[in-house]
Amino acid sequence: MAAARRNPWVPWIGLAALAAWPLLEPALPAWMHLNEPLTEVFVYAILALGLNVLTGFTGLLNLGVAAFAAIGAYAFSISTCEIYPFRLGFWPALGVTMAVGALAGFLLGAPTLRVRGDYLAIVTLGFGEIVKDVLVNLDTITKGTQGINPLPPPSLFGTPLEGRGQYWLLLAFVAVTFAGVRALERSRIGRAWISIREDELASRAMGIRPDHAKMLAFATCAALAALSGALLVSRLSSSGEPGNYDFQVSVLALCIVIVGGIGSVRGTLVGAAVMVGMNSVVLVRLTEALGSGGGAAASARPEGFLASAGWFVRTWASNVLLTPTNWKFGLFGLALVLMMIFRPQGILPPRAVHEDPPADGEGAGT
Repeated sequence: MAAARRNPWVPWIGLAALAAWPLLEPALPAWMHLNEPLTEVFVYAILALGLNVLTGFTGLLNLGVAAFAAIGAYAFSISTCEIYPFRLGFWPALGVTMAVGALAGFLLGAPTLRVRGDYLAIVTLGFGEIVKDVLVNLDTITKGTQGINPLPPPSLFGTPLEGRGQYWLLLAFVAVTFAGVRALERSRIGRAWISIREDELASRAMGIRPDHAKMLAFATCAALAALSGALLVSRLSSSGEPGNYDFQVSVLALCIVIVGGIGSVRGTLVGAAVMVGMNSVVLVRLTEALGSGGGAAASARPEGFLASAGWFVRTWASNVLLTPTNWKFGLFGLALVLMMIFRPQGILPPRAVHEDPPADGEGAGT
């Protein structure tokens, strides 16, 4: 029996452990205080779950998912900031944000229904750059590179949440999104998405409407990406500048899906923990740990050729080699290369990959 069927509660046990983490932090050393980094993991997990619907389930490569996050971030900001006439609350603004994101998904999906493969990737890449430039140039509405602020924090029953409250609320969003995407995967539309990924012509022959299913996949991906953008800016109390939603965000989301397992909902959560955890926790902690050792090397330059050369090497090693954040994209690339070589199906591949192949001759015609 597949491992996923033997342990259906493993993802929920992991979520429960994450929920208990803030209660354990007071008894842990300072370097294990992870409330802030984990909230970033939660935001990227929602973004990657949306991308997994489009790329993992339906097989449509999207290199511009950051654009949907930007649309959601600015839709939420304009809906809630006091300098605009709308001034919606946190929860109504989230509903508006997801609706705007779904509409943006429809607008991108409609003209690209006949585009596949590398051509679709180029279209979505261009869409991401267009959205970023539009947000910069519409400065009378979006405030350009200044960003929109202040924004209301996440709230529950009218009470603003901070610290642990924000942590638990974002974790609840991850749990609800995870359950919703799992339900979609097992539903009729989810099976249609997977059949289109495997063979669109055969799906059409079986009565599935690929155009309709693709549009729904685009809208679902865009709505979840917009939700992640709204949660991010609400937590930061500012939309930031449009440059924050660049191609690097889309690449990181795609890396999460690939490393976790393309088409695997559980794998997407693991991929978010690995990739974002490496970026926001491991590399940051290593940089802090090595930071104290770089001060001595950055002293005044000594006299003499050999002494100057030694000073240069020590300074370069301290500022470049011993600063792990300078190597993060190299580490991401190395992780992808190693995954493609040793485990191309991802850390937790979809259930169908786990299942044993049929025995020799099984199912063969006589």
